[in-house]
Amino acid sequence: MGETREIRMDALKILVVDDESRMRKLVKDFLKKDGYEVLEASNGEEAVDLFYENKDIALIILDVMMPKMDGWEVCREIRKTSSVPVIMLTARGDERDELLGFDIGADEYISKPFSPKILVARVEAILRRSGQGSVQDVISVGGISIDKAAHIVTVDGTPIELSFKEFELLTYFLENQGRALAREQILNSVWNYDYYGDARTIDTHVKKLRNKLGPKGAEYIRTVWGIGYKFECPKEEAN
Repeated sequence: MGETREIRMDALKILVVDDESRMRKLVKDFLKKDGYEVLEASNGEEAVDLFYENKDIALIILDVMMPKMDGWEVCREIRKTSSVPVIMLTARGDERDELLGFDIGADEYISKPFSPKILVARVEAILRRSGQGSVQDVISVGGISIDKAAHIVTVDGTPIELSFKEFELLTYFLENQGRALAREQILNSVWNYDYYGDARTIDTHVKKLRNKLGPKGAEYIRTVWGIGYKFECPKEEAN
């Protein structure tokens, strides 16, 4: 779709732990598509062994209900020696489980079923917050270029100043170009589920972002009435 990416050679390594092979494959496929190196473990004991064998794991996606050692035990064991980011997965929707996960050191908590794309967005957000950046450093679409590592945006080669949330919003739009994005989706991904305001904050940020991007902002960031927004670049302008 006219998007170009520059991938670092030192792809970040993520450990996916789940006793369901189909779930591991689903998550692995989406992460690999985004340029990550993925290790797999089918139970808690295997996860702990792999973690200690691989000192460069950047993040762990950890299912709660597993044989041998459950996710709580694995998280507790890892937290004895490491502050590596941990995303807990569970089929339960119990608030007590979520609170327990945070209490033992989990960074995020996602209930099944979930959107793999949203999971990848959460992975990206956590890695940015932890200072490890993204495996996809540069995204360029239709004359708009985002350098994630340097936190620089240019339009036809000219740098523009964006706030932190405007930068993340534009990145999310470019990474999901061509897709109609509901306001709730945008809040969940860009604000990382920790924002309790209403969706009107999206409209405010989009308006500012359009203005700063100039004519491309008005052309590429389109309102999808009754849903939200879509970033779409005409094919003749994409390259």
